[in-house]
Amino acid sequence: MLKALPKAEAMLADKGYDADWFRKALADRRITACIPSKANRKVPVPHDAVLYKQRHKIENMFGKLKDWRRIHTRYDRCAHTYFSSICIAAAVIFWL
Repeated sequence: MLKALPKAEAMLADKGYDADWFRKALADRRITACIPSKANRKVPVPHDAVLYKQRHKIENMFGKLKDWRRIHTRYDRCAHTYFSSICIAAAVIFWL
């Protein structure tokens, strides 16, 4: 799936993505990894704390979308119908 990533300057991820092979794959594509180190890593890898703090906006957006039961349980069978539900929910959340 790394080949499917769009061009980006940085990749924001949580500690679950802290792996040397993943960091190397991002570096090969010239993407800066903003991933905090796991607690069990012997030598912590530094990350941009200011950039990582912006990740909460994305987490909050997913949390607000999951408040909608239809989206949380994915009632829709077709992908285009499900995406339409997400668009409607996002528009309502934006205007509230």
